Amino acid sequence: MELAIINFGPWEIAGIVAIGVLLFGSRLPSIARSLGKSVTEFRKGVKDLKTEVDSDDEPRKIEDKREVKAEKVEKAETEAEKVS
Repeated sequence: MELAIINFGPWEIAGIVAIGVLLFGSRLPSIARSLGKSVTEFRKGVKDLKTEVDSDDEPRKIEDKREVKAEKVEKAETEAEKVS
């Protein structure tokens, strides 16, 4: 079974927009306002999540640096013992 691909031209899109304005014209400001609030809340949530992920990552970076330094100290001690 083939799926029909619907191609909308500029006149079809204009017609759909006109019908939408006729149907929802009086409620468009409240719809736009609630849509704007939803987008703002979504962006805030994404920003908070990114901040949380970044802050969770920081202790790992510090721990990784500690491990690297510990390895360097061990290597230096081993080299010093070989020289002595």
